[in-house]
Amino acid sequence: MNRFGRILVVDDEANLRQTVARVLQRAGFEVTTAASGKEGLTLLSQQAFDLVYMDIRMPDMNGLETLQAINTNYPKLPVILFTGQPDLNSAVSALREGALDYLQKPLKPELIIERAKTVLLNLERERRKKELQTQIETLQAELRNLENAEGGEPGLKDKETNGDERYLKRANLSLDLHTQRVTVGNQVIDLSPTAFSYLLVLARHAPNIVDYQTLVTEAQGYQTDAREAQELTKWHIHQIREIIEPDAQRPTFIINVRGTGYRLVTD
Repeated sequence: MNRFGRILVVDDEANLRQTVARVLQRAGFEVTTAASGKEGLTLLSQQAFDLVYMDIRMPDMNGLETLQAINTNYPKLPVILFTGQPDLNSAVSALREGALDYLQKPLKPELIIERAKTVLLNLERERRKKELQTQIETLQAELRNLENAEGGEPGLKDKETNGDERYLKRANLSLDLHTQRVTVGNQVIDLSPTAFSYLLVLARHAPNIVDYQTLVTEAQGYQTDAREAQELTKWHIHQIREIIEPDAQRPTFIINVRGTGYRLVTD
């Protein structure tokens, strides 16, 4: 975890903060702790982190307020919230505000490690994909220059060798797997990375129904129980609908199959 393993843990409870830090450190992560939202924001301004673990209930500046500040200043930084059962509504609100996920107390060490590994592995994959794409584009430009210099076929210089793998299309819906942008008709839409992943899973399975647990597993890379999967999926789908549906209250693209899951309709 040398390149992608810097985690910030923000919690006003010293025992919990230190316990989470020890669990992550023993798993090989580099961990820094903060006792408040304000201290956490100060640390974020001074050094780079790959993931933030943060409690929702904190005095002075609570987790939701801190989350909003993080999203404003570091929009691509993933944040996972801690919450007790009475705070479940606040956790769901946090998902709507841009939190990647939430963990319910009492925290399970294996779950803390699993979530961190999943998030950081996804970051590393995205970094590597962009790196490879840059290399491919550089090589393609070099190849075109060589072909032009040698008087090769003009048509070859515009050939896209990986175009079929880059886009997933369903009727007038197109997903660009490299830039993670969505096009509906002629309109280009930007989604958060997690929302894009959920839409991608629905598109790959379309027009079939995708159950809640499958959505979470394929979009976020881990397994959870049916109730938690339904809550997670509900708010990520809500985010997508708010952006791509003409009327989010009367969705025509993403249809809810009550008690089961969702399906994408593009015809």
